[in-house]
Amino acid sequence: MLLNRDISWLGFNVRVLQEASDPTVPLYERIKFLSIFSSNLDELFRVRYPYIVALGKLDTKIKKQARLELNEDIPAKIQTEINRQLEIYGHILKEEIIPQLKEHNICFYYNSQIREEHTREIKEIFLSQILSFIQPLYLDGKVKQKFIPENGKLYMIISLKDTEPGTLKHAVVNIPSDKLQRFFILSPIDNCRYVIFIDDIIRCNLESLFPSLEIQGIYNIKFNRNSELFLNDELSGNLLLKIEKQLHKRDLGAPSRLLYESTMPRNVQLLLASLFELNFEEMFAGDRYHHLSDLSSFPKFNENLTYPNIKPLILPELTDCADIFKVLNTKDILLHLPYQSYNPVLSFFNQAAVDTGVTDIYITLYRVATESHIVNALISAAKNGKRVIAFIELKARFDEANNIKWSKKMKNAGITIIYSIPNIKVHSKIAIIRKNTGSQVLSYALLSTGNFNEVTAQFYTDHVLMTTDPSIIKELLQLFKLLQKNNTLGFRPKPVFDKLLISQFNMLAQFEKLIENEIQKAKSGQKALIRIKINNLEEAHLIELLYKASEAGVTIQLIVRSICCLVPGIKGISTNITVKRLVDRYLEHTRFFIFGTDHDAEVIMGSADWMNRNIHHRIEVCVPITSNYCKKELMDYFNFQWHDTAKTREILGSGEMQTAGNETENSVNAQQSIYQYLQKKAQYV
Repeated sequence: MLLNRDISWLGFNVRVLQEASDPTVPLYERIKFLSIFSSNLDELFRVRYPYIVALGKLDTKIKKQARLELNEDIPAKIQTEINRQLEIYGHILKEEIIPQLKEHNICFYYNSQIREEHTREIKEIFLSQILSFIQPLYLDGKVKQKFIPENGKLYMIISLKDTEPGTLKHAVVNIPSDKLQRFFILSPIDNCRYVIFIDDIIRCNLESLFPSLEIQGIYNIKFNRNSELFLNDELSGNLLLKIEKQLHKRDLGAPSRLLYESTMPRNVQLLLASLFELNFEEMFAGDRYHHLSDLSSFPKFNENLTYPNIKPLILPELTDCADIFKVLNTKDILLHLPYQSYNPVLSFFNQAAVDTGVTDIYITLYRVATESHIVNALISAAKNGKRVIAFIELKARFDEANNIKWSKKMKNAGITIIYSIPNIKVHSKIAIIRKNTGSQVLSYALLSTGNFNEVTAQFYTDHVLMTTDPSIIKELLQLFKLLQKNNTLGFRPKPVFDKLLISQFNMLAQFEKLIENEIQKAKSGQKALIRIKINNLEEAHLIELLYKASEAGVTIQLIVRSICCLVPGIKGISTNITVKRLVDRYLEHTRFFIFGTDHDAEVIMGSADWMNRNIHHRIEVCVPITSNYCKKELMDYFNFQWHDTAKTREILGSGEMQTAGNETENSVNAQQSIYQYLQKKAQYV
């Protein structure tokens, strides 16, 4: 029994909405959660929804072969659920957020009457800052012009009446929020600061664009287009060039959603459907303002309405140490981001770039920062005569252009670049540095649950292990050699990995073995326990194994942030499985696995979620934790999150969520508890 992955994902977006409505969350942070909700929904329509609609049109025989739901209209269920969520969204924004902004003397013009005092200022902004970016086009009549709306861009459809012949025509006006800004600050009145959408500044000045025509109606629209890259012939030719060509087409892909203002009359809807060859399931009625992911840029006037700054902790052993490699020669380092500083990771690469003993650097790159310190360190290392080998995944969704840009700079600097492998994404986050001391060659490995990205490290929770374990080093070097010589025929012969868990090779078998070990413990009357912290749980075979373990008597505790296709609490199937979802200030991104009780637990961390794509179509790396103090930290970390009563929700068999405890002043907040725990350890180490 499996829950539909997209319905489950929508449950995660509900959890995001709950944070936007939570009065204990600072007001600007609640606005940010509204932005995240909108951004998530946009990605659904850019990537998943076209695929879902296509699946819905398959015949029964093919659906059976693909193990798809036969009796459910999934697109219709998704539409219904999205409409329900958007109603909640509108209520939170209009009935909760905007009134509370006003209580703090911040007046947000949201489909409201513009004060007379601001009309001249709005006109001046339009004429001096916006007008040059406006391109009106007629959609019908003698002066009809070709209009191709771009993905995610905002437009207004204007119904116009010619006063002489009395005919109705329609025009489109772009809203250049992508080139300018979405929000403008107007002059304060009566101690209240005013914020207005660029949409409304244009709306107030449309008569100057159509001076001889009578405006009958104004309706905001937004298109989402299918933005997945289709590389059917990627087995041959230059993959980099093919991706570059596809990127130019991404914003002009097939329409997946037209979001239109709900006041738009039927005749205008039909005109747009005809012009853009849209089906009913691709048209969604919405509020006046679209693309509210832009709320992330809402002007901030009061820093007291945001989360207080929390200074990342510095590991005591690194506080006064200028040589990170000297510390690594004595012990493993395990970082918990963003509670602890990302500086040791930056130091790992920065020091390697200038250390005269360092001879080689190996790294895999999936998503890097736009202005990456790490990549700049790699470039410096290459210019300093070190051999740098970088695997760059060109197919990292929505980061393809950034990765291509960096790959060219790195190649020009003398770095050996290994590009994407056809049909497989390399999603692992690993690096090795090799250093010749004169008497011996030392190697240092870095393995992370998250990307080598110093920006996301500030608000994604992740773990980073730095180690000199020779067995880990040996197998990572073996993997890099495989990536270097890989061809389109696959990995032949397949190597053997004993320490690391690597998808395509041994990961699935190792997880099977670990689950089976717990099943045998339960059958022999011993305490059996599986604890997993993960972003997504979808892979059917592993879910079936968890069901099997549950019915054997294994206690299974899962913390799953987003997609969870496993159905907990079903008698005879998943009685002993409990699933929780945690959403708070930081985006939960960690992935680790604990098999067994505290005294004999096997603890593993890495880059892999339990999804089809991660297990079967990517290169992922997970690493067993051997250091006792590192194992204890991860187990304590899990326990803090499992006993959270403030921000966790238990996922029920229906897919619904219920609170994990009483949200009172005495509730336990895991993210706060983890920071305090690490802070205390830092003081007493």
